[in-house]
Amino acid sequence: MEPSSKTDDASSKPQHLGGFKGFFQELKNDLKANAPEWTRRDVATIIFITVLLALFYYYGRPHFFRRTLWNDTAAMMGMTSADSYYRLLPYGYWAIASVTLRMLLPCAVIVMVFHERIQDYGYRLIGEVKHAKIYLMLYFFMLPLVVGVSFTTSFQRKYPFYKGSMLGLDHFIMYQVCYGIQFVALEAFFRGFMIFALYKRFGYYAVPIMTVPYCMIHFGKPVLETFGAIFAGLALGYLALKSKSWLHGAILHWSVGITMDLLAIFHRGGFKS
Repeated sequence: MEPSSKTDDASSKPQHLGGFKGFFQELKNDLKANAPEWTRRDVATIIFITVLLALFYYYGRPHFFRRTLWNDTAAMMGMTSADSYYRLLPYGYWAIASVTLRMLLPCAVIVMVFHERIQDYGYRLIGEVKHAKIYLMLYFFMLPLVVGVSFTTSFQRKYPFYKGSMLGLDHFIMYQVCYGIQFVALEAFFRGFMIFALYKRFGYYAVPIMTVPYCMIHFGKPVLETFGAIFAGLALGYLALKSKSWLHGAILHWSVGITMDLLAIFHRGGFKS
């Protein structure tokens, strides 16, 4: 075999251009070099996902509502800080923002931009029945782990997010409805839109890709829960692809959340009324 010529060696090396023009040119060359070829849709999907993650972090959580909208919203509803359900308002906003940013906007893109069916992004029941047993097994696998962690101070200090849950069953149930809606939207985004959109380009590698931001949204929570999110993200992502639905993942997630809140309330002395 003849050695490669100097010309061949030079042409095989990346061309380093300066400034933003060079960056975008190298990005364009790299996208073309990968097979199958990246499309504008692939790049736009990743950017759209990133924008939604940022929007939700800054404007979709209860913290934003407390800083900017709490008093005005309460006034429009004829409530004051002395009202029983005043402290529940941020979690109602959390549920509404979750549905808007994690379900409605992605669904609008699926239908109006991708011209596809939302059923193909996990919004379906078909295929879930035979997988329900797996999700049930996952719950009972996680239950002793959650019970064990519930004895830690950090867990009891963190949950439930709405401390008014301890005031009585009415507060607990109303909060859990908001909490559950948030879980449905979370699964619809991570194990629905994100998984199925990325699957078209990455196949099953979409699962670990999705798991990275999913783990990151747990930063600030107890460390065991954050690391547990890695395994949960991988398992729920894989099951969503196999079953073509994220529905039972949402039910599992919500069930674990309710269990965690009940355990925290139990350790703190139970309901006050």
